[in-house]
Amino acid sequence: MATVYYTATTLDGFLATPDHSLDWLFAVEHGPELEAEMARFSDTVGALVMGSSTYRWVVAHEDLEHHPERWREWYGDRPTWVLTHREQPVVPGADIRFTQVPVPAVHAEAVAAAGERDVWLMGGGDVVGQFADVGLLDRVVATIAPVTLGAGAPLLPRVLESDRLTLTDVQRWGQLVSLTYEVS
Repeated sequence: MATVYYTATTLDGFLATPDHSLDWLFAVEHGPELEAEMARFSDTVGALVMGSSTYRWVVAHEDLEHHPERWREWYGDRPTWVLTHREQPVVPGADIRFTQVPVPAVHAEAVAAAGERDVWLMGGGDVVGQFADVGLLDRVVATIAPVTLGAGAPLLPRVLESDRLTLTDVQRWGQLVSLTYEVS
């Protein structure tokens, strides 16, 4: 069991545009190998954690208020914690838990719910940074796309120096490269 930040990023280290769009990612061609890898990763996940901006983008992008069944297509029945201080739209039928509790408490709940499986930190970068700040980030898997944005939401707005990151895997899918780092 690990707590994993699995995400896509631009070449210049941004997750999303300044207005929180991920449209840049969907414009990058990728083959069935990447889809298979994402499915393989998804099979290892027992619980998810995300921030409110990520959650709101997913709800809007997938039109989940009108098509809640789409949540299950992507995330199944996995319990999901959304770190937020605002009221959020509810996806009917999804096990989504809106919370303001400290990250260690969220982590303990997510780990218990995940059982033998991993906890997926979907983002954003600041949420993942909060986990890193308290030593609860085990792995970073960053898939780098051949896109630069110049500004936006950073991959991880924290300092993690090379003595804390060990490269354990490199994969290539067409124009995309995935780097896996263990965090100590």
